[in-house]
Amino acid sequence: MKKIIQTKEAPAAIGPYSQAVEANGMLFISGQVAIDPQTGKVVQGGITEQTEQVMKNIGAILREAGYEFSDVIKSTCLLSNMADFANMNAVYGKYYPENPPARAAFAVKELPLGVLVEIETIAVK
Repeated sequence: MKKIIQTKEAPAAIGPYSQAVEANGMLFISGQVAIDPQTGKVVQGGITEQTEQVMKNIGAILREAGYEFSDVIKSTCLLSNMADFANMNAVYGKYYPENPPARAAFAVKELPLGVLVEIETIAVK
């Protein structure tokens, strides 16, 4: 049985999708972008600030569903410019100091709202 996860501590979906879906002990978090849930706007700054907001949004969804960053098993990071990889990676790594999840990172032509990074996440209990 699937359960839809939604929290006001992360940005509302901007399309026909859920913030996250839980099924059979697995949590699938939709790609998160650097929207501040309080303002509904993309955060100011560059890749460092945007990645920090993305990770905060992921953390809020994890908490709402009763998970932690240590439960994350896979992430997919989408970057608008691969030159931002090192700075994105530095922020991302702070959230996974031990036993980091499997991950893929891609440069893509364009991301929603012109953001610099989007990260989707899968967690398991």
